[in-house]
Amino acid sequence: MRVHFIAIGGSAMHNLAIALHKKGFKVTGSDDVIFEPSISRLAKHGLLPATFGWFAENITSAIDAVILGMHARLDNPELLKAQELGLKIYSYPEYIYEQAKDKVRVVIGGSHGKTTITSMILHVLNHFNKDFDYLVGAQLTGFDTMVKITDTAPIIIIEGDEYLASPIDRRPKFHLYKANIGVISGIAWDHINVFPTFEEYISQFKIFIETIIPQGKLIYCENDLELRKIVVNSKANIVRIPYSIPSNEVKDGVTYLLPQKLPLKVFGDHNLMNLNAAKLVCEQLEIGEDDFMEAISTFTGAAKRLELLSARASTNVYKDFAHSPSKLKATIEAVKAQFADRKLVACIELHTFSSLNKAFLAGYKNTMDDADLAIVYIDDKTFQHKKMDPLSKLDVQTSFGDERILFFNEATALLSYLKGLNFDHTNLLMMSSGDFGGMDLNNLALELDV
Repeated sequence: MRVHFIAIGGSAMHNLAIALHKKGFKVTGSDDVIFEPSISRLAKHGLLPATFGWFAENITSAIDAVILGMHARLDNPELLKAQELGLKIYSYPEYIYEQAKDKVRVVIGGSHGKTTITSMILHVLNHFNKDFDYLVGAQLTGFDTMVKITDTAPIIIIEGDEYLASPIDRRPKFHLYKANIGVISGIAWDHINVFPTFEEYISQFKIFIETIIPQGKLIYCENDLELRKIVVNSKANIVRIPYSIPSNEVKDGVTYLLPQKLPLKVFGDHNLMNLNAAKLVCEQLEIGEDDFMEAISTFTGAAKRLELLSARASTNVYKDFAHSPSKLKATIEAVKAQFADRKLVACIELHTFSSLNKAFLAGYKNTMDDADLAIVYIDDKTFQHKKMDPLSKLDVQTSFGDERILFFNEATALLSYLKGLNFDHTNLLMMSSGDFGGMDLNNLALELDV
């Protein structure tokens, strides 16, 4: 098979390219700009384009399939040439399905927790040396790539994003996988540039339920009232399996599952619900509860999901992917509950299209109330990049409903401020789907005054 990737530098795209290369496919690709770590990883496998840009001559009738990334535009010369030649053009989720249609497909969807649930399942399967393929949205410890596709694995674990599949396929990605086992972790409005109303956003999850194969399984969080209503009212011919927060206790900063009194390396209600979802999936894959508990006790978390950067004396520093209102509130509450005797400095970078929209910003009201010191950071260049009107300190404080909130729009000023604080008996929580203007959070964690 000869496959060409248009926009090969994307996170999922370059990982799929590497996975197909490892499978023995002839893989080529193009992109107009590629960043690390994609550059190094593509170069390692001989897949980095010799010249950046789009070139119609890259597309010939010898190509069996073209995989189109979201970064490409509708007038992309390579896309136009592929259409002219009548080549088969896939989005990457469509191609994943094509490669996995004879496997048991486990698809994890939801507005939050997808990566963590997927990571937990992969961790357990890997612990017992099971043969499986996967697609996950973060680089995981112990896994070379974010995508693995083979001919032999009987199952595939897929993190199912609700964002659009490609410029020419406007369906959400998780609609394309046709799950045998589906998971929905919860629903909190996101991607307002694509789904401008909550009703439109909710409808994507209704459709996902309908894409589960007849007599398939849906594992869902019953604590989410909106989700529970959708599941109960769905006419889909599927088996419904609810989950919630398992019994637990926190002692000396460690969470224990009850009644086993099993110590965990993760914490917080969301992580505990994620754990229950993963357990139910693993049960469907014939891994018993005792075996699951043995494996999950060593799970340290997914990258940027309450990732511990530093633990010194009475100060922990965490990095988290939280950016939506529900994720922000839940993450702050989790750290506060886990370390009730410590103060919490919580810093959120508003970075996504949704979070920088003035109408959507009102949804952040009271989300940082549990922090002892709340900081909001917005890189001024983000507004320019996204062609949006900038937000002011007053906009932020008004929307969050808290005039105590500190506002920064320069990374150097924020870094200087944090280094000037005393973190004795104080935790720091840095939350963003961006990179805080290129700030090195690992160095910051080591340089704090504790």
